[in-house]
Amino acid sequence: MPRSFELPRVNGVSLLDPRVAMRVILGVLALANVVAALIVFKPWGGSPADLEAQRAQLERQMLDMRQRLERTRQVVQKVQRARSEGDRFLADYMMDRQSTFSTIVSELDRVAKEAGITPKERSWTLEEVEGSETVMQMTVTSGFEGAYANLTKFVNLLDKSPRFLIVESLQAAPQQGSNVLNISVKLDTFVRQLPEATL
Repeated sequence: MPRSFELPRVNGVSLLDPRVAMRVILGVLALANVVAALIVFKPWGGSPADLEAQRAQLERQMLDMRQRLERTRQVVQKVQRARSEGDRFLADYMMDRQSTFSTIVSELDRVAKEAGITPKERSWTLEEVEGSETVMQMTVTSGFEGAYANLTKFVNLLDKSPRFLIVESLQAAPQQGSNVLNISVKLDTFVRQLPEATL
């Protein structure tokens, strides 16, 4: 004969008893309410004072980030301004490689004539500028003859020249038995090397 299935009894009470089942259901519902309350109110997130401190810290971080962004914008503006001013400087004061030597010689001849000294032999060298692919340094060594007063006027006129000329060295030695000086001037200037595609 088949045996009937019977649920175990706890302390003499059957689990199929409606009162026990109702208590179990109420216990499960109470536990679900506690879990839902924990999820909604999040008491582990901190007290209102903690939340206020966290909000203030986030506002400070946001202000700091805005200040960094503003500083970065200012740096970008300065870089752009420096780039445009550098390009304008190159365009205004540096000549193309093809015409530089003749332009510098013409300028030296003009200044020498105005100062009253006589041009002599000239030589020039062209060197690459480290770190630049488009700018080269030209060094021009030129000899002159003239009196001391003419030399000072020559140097003054060179200083006022619209060309970007750097006097690297100037030597003057008197000729024996006269007031005439043998003058040697070494000038540096910079030239633009045009890209091969534009030549």
